[in-house]
Amino acid sequence: MLSTSHRVFLEVATHLSFSKAAKSLFMSQPAVSRHIKLLEEQYKFALFARSSTGIQLTSVGERVYHYLAEAQELQRKIDYEISALQSEQAAKGNLLIGASTTVSLYIIPSLVSGFLQEFKKVFIRVVNRNMEHVIHALMNKEIDLGIVEVDNKLGAFSYDYFTSDRIIVVCSPLNPITRKDAFSLDDLVKAPVALRENGSGTLAVVQRELSKVGISISDLNTQVRLGGTEALKNYLLADRCIGFIPQKAVMRELASGELVELPVPGLTFERDFFFVRRKGDDFELTKRFIRFCKQHTSIDALPVKTDLNAIPEVG
Repeated sequence: MLSTSHRVFLEVATHLSFSKAAKSLFMSQPAVSRHIKLLEEQYKFALFARSSTGIQLTSVGERVYHYLAEAQELQRKIDYEISALQSEQAAKGNLLIGASTTVSLYIIPSLVSGFLQEFKKVFIRVVNRNMEHVIHALMNKEIDLGIVEVDNKLGAFSYDYFTSDRIIVVCSPLNPITRKDAFSLDDLVKAPVALRENGSGTLAVVQRELSKVGISISDLNTQVRLGGTEALKNYLLADRCIGFIPQKAVMRELASGELVELPVPGLTFERDFFFVRRKGDDFELTKRFIRFCKQHTSIDALPVKTDLNAIPEVG
């Protein structure tokens, strides 16, 4: 079992700040400092290097952090799995999920709510990040589970299909282009467009599908790039740009007429979302959450389009 001093050290090492660690642990800063001093006396090495710009882990501190982080992970799994032997519904545990914007905003909330109603002593934290950040966090063991689109499968991870989504082209009804009888590829290239940021799964799908008809992102008349689906949607509501956006994100706006879909002949933007885990990670709480999501995902999801064997493996 990790001691209080060990848990304090992990918080300070994570934040590289005594004050932030104190706030996170609901401790006073002097109490945090005392715990770090106790560990440094125990190990007979300095764990942090102090300077005018802040603190950094020493080489010994980095080694201690590595092993304590692994010990914390093992303790978390042991605590959950032993309590689950007594009662699955009463088992205590923490689950850290990293999900792309579409999943975290429009797909996962109701599933998390349903899961927590059934497993009342579980705590779930969902981090909303773009695809690249989620994979990076998973690789660094900052999260237990990623839920993202997959362009390239990495050998270090296992992939399990979850659900599908459609990206559509939309604009304000005030845009004159909505009065045309048809919206062509030529119109798509010429129209002012608002795009997501690099690293976005939405942008990756758009790039992939446009390339199939000989169009690159650089060919588009890009006016602005925005970080996040909601930022993009709000911009499109206020401007006359066109934009590529997940259909699930604009259902209300399409129904109310605040935004208009522009079907593009010869182009469909569909993507599949996958549960992504580190290979060899068999945390039972993660597996239970995946099973729950599969059982309760809406039957309105698109059929599976992706053959995982066809996704190129890198790394």
